[in-house]
Amino acid sequence: MRSHPGLTAEATDGVLELRPSGSWVSLNVAELESLTGSAGIKLSQSKAVKLDLGAVSEIDTVGAWLLEKLSRRVAADGRRVEMTGVAENYVGLVEEVRQVNRRAIAPAPQQNPIVAKLTDLGRSTVGAGQDIIVFLDMLAALSVALVRALRRPRSLRVTSLVYQMYRIGWQAIPIVVLITFLIGAIIAQQGIFHFRRFGAESYVVDMVGILVLRELGVLIVAIMVAGRSGSAYTAELGSMKMREEIDALVTMGLDPVDVLILPRIVALVLTLPILAFIGSMAALYGGGLVAQFYGGMGPAIFVARLHEAISITHFEVGMLKAPFMALVIGIVACSEGLRVKGSAESLGQQTTTSVVKSIFLVIVLDGLFAVFFASIGM
Repeated sequence: MRSHPGLTAEATDGVLELRPSGSWVSLNVAELESLTGSAGIKLSQSKAVKLDLGAVSEIDTVGAWLLEKLSRRVAADGRRVEMTGVAENYVGLVEEVRQVNRRAIAPAPQQNPIVAKLTDLGRSTVGAGQDIIVFLDMLAALSVALVRALRRPRSLRVTSLVYQMYRIGWQAIPIVVLITFLIGAIIAQQGIFHFRRFGAESYVVDMVGILVLRELGVLIVAIMVAGRSGSAYTAELGSMKMREEIDALVTMGLDPVDVLILPRIVALVLTLPILAFIGSMAALYGGGLVAQFYGGMGPAIFVARLHEAISITHFEVGMLKAPFMALVIGIVACSEGLRVKGSAESLGQQTTTSVVKSIFLVIVLDGLFAVFFASIGM
């Protein structure tokens, strides 16, 4: 029959003598931790510690480790610790526990901060190069799949294409209209507030019209699509990769690019210009409402001024950007989905990476287009 564990502590001339007794096994771990915790308070008040295990009836790894932790606390402070009275059949166990984690941890080598920065720069450069290779590889695979679909139109999965257009386009219209409406209203309100100081409230129409049609309309919609649909693409393909569904398609002789990626990216390229147009109209409407109620500019005046301020060129510039932004979002989202490993952590990581990369590339692409159109006089 196992006896209850105990631990007595007596201090004599600065030496703390600890006498564990009874059954020091894992079944009594809660009581053992309480006993060693209470004894640990008295350790700081002694110059040396003596552990007498003569009254211990049985001990296992848990009990030996708790006593070893007490010993190491004393030794870490530079004080003497002595262990006596260990039964012969437990000597091997106690000695084995005393050797656990005794290896000294080598200090981290001091690295030159300049070398460290150059190392980080090199790794970032290599990572960026790998991302470019993955992007170009996906673009090439998509181009080949598109050529095959054009040569054999029946191979294009029209049902999947229409369904993706419904998901990306129709279901996204409410949130796109709401956000772009608010963006147009905010731009108009801020413009009227500042232009009013110079008596030039009418120039708000120029600012809203040009900004919305050339830049913000398509840019805001592209960012929303990247966060909404791009992340969904990455999560869907990543889940398929984790469940080995993509490998199953390859085993059946089907190309995952034809089956999964081509309908998604084609739907994105076809849908984003429509969403950009709807978003631009919503932003102009929001700006017109604010101009009427906040700036006292009637709808007829707003529309007339808008006709004078903008031309079809501004609309063309915005719409020409949309398919390219959609292509970038789709390629990044699908390529990141195929890079998912076999864990949920990897899925979340690649989904986050997909959204960040897509938004970054969309903004960079918008800047490049702005420079290009300015250089050709559009």
